[in-house]
Amino acid sequence: MVKTNTQHFSKEFLKQIQENLLKEKARLENDLSKFAKVDQNAPGGFTSAFPDYGDKDDENAAEVADYEVRLSLEESLEKLLRDVNQALDRLTAGVYGICKYCKKPIEEKRLAARPYSSACMECKKTIKQEA
Repeated sequence: MVKTNTQHFSKEFLKQIQENLLKEKARLENDLSKFAKVDQNAPGGFTSAFPDYGDKDDENAAEVADYEVRLSLEESLEKLLRDVNQALDRLTAGVYGICKYCKKPIEEKRLAARPYSSACMECKKTIKQEA
């Protein structure tokens, strides 16, 4: 259930955000399950399966290449899934939509486009310039 006691957004907006986040979470978990298994030793983590195409040199090379692609994709999807889960946690805690840097409300347009955002546009721009 979404708390709204400290929110700057309508209940309807927050409900839509929650639905979008839950759909995105399901999609990410489904995508990850196609080539990785849940890692029991790392909460929220996955482990990519090493492909087995055969014993020939070209098959072994293809296995290594595909595994590298899987690891990169796994890392990207896991990061996005972690962001989605953290956004859902912020919704539950009643602190969703507050920038983690300046503590001001994040723009509604930004949250509608990227519901797992944890920073306002001003802070995000500053961070990107520093990187």
